[in-house]
Amino acid sequence: MAEPIILVTGGNRGIGLEICRQLAERGARVIMGARDKAKGEAAKATLGAAAERITVEVLAVDDSASVTGFAQRIGKSPGHLDVLINNAGIFDKRDANASAVPVEVVEQTIRTNVLGPMRLAQALLLMLRASKAGRIINISSGMGTLHDMGAGSAAYRMSKTALNALTATLAAELTTSRIAVNSMCPGWVKTDMGGPGATRTVAEGADTAVWLALDVDQATTGKFWRDRAEIPW
Repeated sequence: MAEPIILVTGGNRGIGLEICRQLAERGARVIMGARDKAKGEAAKATLGAAAERITVEVLAVDDSASVTGFAQRIGKSPGHLDVLINNAGIFDKRDANASAVPVEVVEQTIRTNVLGPMRLAQALLLMLRASKAGRIINISSGMGTLHDMGAGSAAYRMSKTALNALTATLAAELTTSRIAVNSMCPGWVKTDMGGPGATRTVAEGADTAVWLALDVDQATTGKFWRDRAEIPW
């Protein structure tokens, strides 16, 4: 694809903003999904020349009406989508051990981190199917891996495990539709969510998502990645 059209949810800050920057600098047309239009435009303005290739659209992934309205708008203009990057997510400060975390925290975390990507994939599927190289990339976390599951932050952990299950399920279902579906772990990144003690830059955290969007062979699907290397679920 010479000039792919790519949606990045939660694109106005952190890893999402860096993904938008890197994609635009590589020649993609980027739709930055943001809950607040003004915040999205302000974030876009920080990206220099890359901003010329970025359009801000209001999108709240935990709101079905917002997702439906967004899908209708981009269905008219640009009327096409090649890649969906499900980056938007939350990590509630009230998250805790599974034996103590408030159930409402789990519900809201899953509504955003799992049902949001699922709702978007369903709403945008026709446009992705029309692409010559449709792709869905889910920003997951090593905290959701079953082979190395730990204690604490139960809502976030469960949401990322479920997101990986969504990835694997969609990948199996969409093989004949030429849509590649993958998850990736950005690592512990210096963002508002990751905090100042994180060990990785936003550029490092965004790299694998950009690689999956633009560089990987279309036959690569149903896998979990970190630093461009496959990792276990």
